[in-house]
Amino acid sequence: MKQLIVIAMILTVAACGQPERLKSSGGPVSRGMPMAFGPISKACMASDRKRRSRELCGCIQAVADDTLSFAQQRRAVGFYRNPHEAQEIRQSDRARDEDFWTAYRAYGDQAERQCS
Repeated sequence: MKQLIVIAMILTVAACGQPERLKSSGGPVSRGMPMAFGPISKACMASDRKRRSRELCGCIQAVADDTLSFAQQRRAVGFYRNPHEAQEIRQSDRARDEDFWTAYRAYGDQAERQCS
């Protein structure tokens, strides 16, 4: 059950614009939301999600810039190509992976609050 929740969280952040994010009257990102360009926004825009947008991808990149180091961002980009990689990191006992996962979860929570 824990695995399903974690995968759902990863896919929510990594999905770049699932339909439920578009139900608000202002679209996925309202005015005044942060906007940035970087490795996560690039991977987001390159994803095959139909509902991705520059605004949403830019917002999650801005949150990543505030919460993740550049190296952590590069590592998170791999989740777009291989979501199972996130599960492997989450379950790892290595301190480096645990530190990354803690930072990534904080990023995901913040991106969900600011960009939805």
